[in-house]
Amino acid sequence: MAQGGPLMLTVDYDRLGLLAGDRLLDIGAGFGRHAYEALRRGANVVACDWGWDELSECRTYLDAIRVAGESPESASGSATRADIGRLPFPDHSFDRIIASEILEHIPDDSRAVAELWRVLRPGGSLAVTVPSWLPERICWALSSDYHAPAAEGGHVRIYTEAGMRRLLAGAGFAPGATHHAHALHAPYWWLRCAVGPENDTNPLVRAYHKVLCWDIERQPTVTRVTEQVLNPLIGKSVVVYATRPAREHARTA
Repeated sequence: MAQGGPLMLTVDYDRLGLLAGDRLLDIGAGFGRHAYEALRRGANVVACDWGWDELSECRTYLDAIRVAGESPESASGSATRADIGRLPFPDHSFDRIIASEILEHIPDDSRAVAELWRVLRPGGSLAVTVPSWLPERICWALSSDYHAPAAEGGHVRIYTEAGMRRLLAGAGFAPGATHHAHALHAPYWWLRCAVGPENDTNPLVRAYHKVLCWDIERQPTVTRVTEQVLNPLIGKSVVVYATRPAREHARTA
């Protein structure tokens, strides 16, 4: 079975409105966790990232899901290297877009969001996830090595939920629902920042990592309930859903 176990999903596909047959762009796909689930739900998925290693593994698993019969025959999945600031797709190419944990890395986030607006069809929907303000602020305070410029390709800014909504609205989107996710991951990253973000051998870091892996694989009730309670307070990620209005007013450049 290809990636058959539970995945750590940040986006709620029901809130995104994903339907079988939809064209989905997963930008900043990484190793493909959101792309895999979308393919299993019958979407026609294009996973994009800038890293060759991530894309290679993502492409392998997308193919494996199809071969294993874990997705409908009508669904398709591909992986493409792309720059979010200059996407290689025609206007209105996609019904849905997921941009997960990517905008905090992009110096010109306004241009990136404008590109997402361009390739999304009128009436389509978007889910953007970025690190939440409070957990991220603590990480930055604990270690300068966690973010840019010390961390090459690291986070260049901290978003508030209101700031993200303004960014999307400025590009022409209509922001809607929002929620937080992965509260159990926030203390893990605080710990990593406290001992050094690259210190994977610290005993406490290794022990906490095992707990997180156990939680993802087993999804026990105790951790699911705990995370639901803590998400509004210390959820590591915030998700903002938005639509490109079916009828659009003329925008100022």
